[in-house]
Amino acid sequence: MNVKHPILCRALLSAATILTVLIVDQWSKILVKTSMLLHEKIEITNWFYICFIENRGMAFGMDFIGTMFLSLFRIVAVGVFCWLLVRIIKKSLPMGFIFCFSLIVSGAAGNIIDNCFYGLIFEESPNYGWFCDTPAQMVAWGEGYGSFLSGKVVDMFYFPLFTWPDWMPLLGGQVFFNAIFNVADAAISCGAVALLLFYYKRLNSQLFSKQQSNEENVLNSNDKEHDEA
Repeated sequence: MNVKHPILCRALLSAATILTVLIVDQWSKILVKTSMLLHEKIEITNWFYICFIENRGMAFGMDFIGTMFLSLFRIVAVGVFCWLLVRIIKKSLPMGFIFCFSLIVSGAAGNIIDNCFYGLIFEESPNYGWFCDTPAQMVAWGEGYGSFLSGKVVDMFYFPLFTWPDWMPLLGGQVFFNAIFNVADAAISCGAVALLLFYYKRLNSQLFSKQQSNEENVLNSNDKEHDEA
C-alpha cells in the first residue's frame, strides 16, 4: 500500500489535469464557434483580443500534408505520450513533472478532438463581413461541414502586446507576438517550457545515473566471471 499510494496520487493529479484542460478548451472553442463569425474580433483590452480563426494544418499555417494526415499523426503522437505518461507515473517521478507532462498530453488531445469531430457536428463558419451574420451552429451527427479527421482547429486568443518601431530593421511596424492560439496550445507550450526550465537537469541526472549504474553492473559482472575463472 505504501508503494501504490504515491502512484495513485500522481495518477489522480494527471487525470484531473487532463480532464480540466479538455473541459475548458472545448467549452471555449464551442462558445466561440457558435457565437462568432470567422475572423470576427472582440477587443477586451488594447493588448488582448478574442479573434476567431480556424486552422487546417500545422503550426504557422502550413497545410502541405493535409488535415487528415496531420490528424492521424497527432493521434499516434498522443498515444505515444500517453504511454510515456503511464510509465512516468509508475516510476513516481515528481508531481510537478507529471503535471507538466499531463498539460502536454491534454493540449494535444484537445486539438485532436477538433480534427476528429468538429467537421461532423458543426456548420461551416461564415466569414465576418459577409451578408450572413449568423454564426455556425451544431448539427446532427454527420451533417457538418466535413468528415471524420477533417475538422478544423478553433483558435481565439490574440495578444498584440506592442508594435515594433518603424525604424527597426526587419521588425519595424510588425506586431510582437501576433500568434492566435487556444487553451490546448497554451497547455502544450506551458507544459513544455516548464519541463525545460525546471526538470531538464533532473532528467539529465537521472539518465546519467541510470547509464552509470548499467556500466557498473557490467563491470561487476565481468569481475565476477574473472574471479570464478
